[in-house]
Amino acid sequence: MSALTTALEKATLREYTILEGKIKTVVAARDTFKAFLFECKAAGFSICADVMGVDYLEFTEFMPERFGVIYNLLNASNGERILVKVYLPDSETLPTITDIWRTAEFHEREVFDLFGIEFDDHPDMRKILTPEDLDGHPLRKDFPLGETPTLFREGRFLDPSAFRAGLSGKDTGLSGWRGGSRIDSSLIPKLPTAVPERSNQS
Repeated sequence: MSALTTALEKATLREYTILEGKIKTVVAARDTFKAFLFECKAAGFSICADVMGVDYLEFTEFMPERFGVIYNLLNASNGERILVKVYLPDSETLPTITDIWRTAEFHEREVFDLFGIEFDDHPDMRKILTPEDLDGHPLRKDFPLGETPTLFREGRFLDPSAFRAGLSGKDTGLSGWRGGSRIDSSLIPKLPTAVPERSNQS
């Protein structure tokens, strides 16, 4: 029996939700997900390839909590993967998994640095990417963006507030420029309108 089949059976026994897709995703309960990760490793998922954070603030679909943490597990013997997702509210913590996979130490530090999600009993819970004097966590949706307007070579201005409005879908976009109007049409290669006749050589 493959590691993936075993892990999915364990997830079904725990009554976890299993999302279909190219890579199977198991939505695990916050209070039991770590035990499930132990079972995944025992089944053959020997590598924790990544730990990722997601901020669902103002997400277009309903999510049970603001944040998600996704564990990307790999079975090195045959390339099988499984994603394990855990939802948690703002200011809540998760237990570290560094006692299951030592490499998770750096992954969890990255999630802490960029999203502000802390992992209990982590051996070294400090920033890993951003400067020590940076306040906040840059991948949170409410992190303030810079306020310096950008001037492009062709004279177009990018205003930060308009940029944010365009990203959030609350406004029509960044500027009055349409996509194709920035390109010199003479530089766009033209396709031939007719197929050239072939010479009749006998």
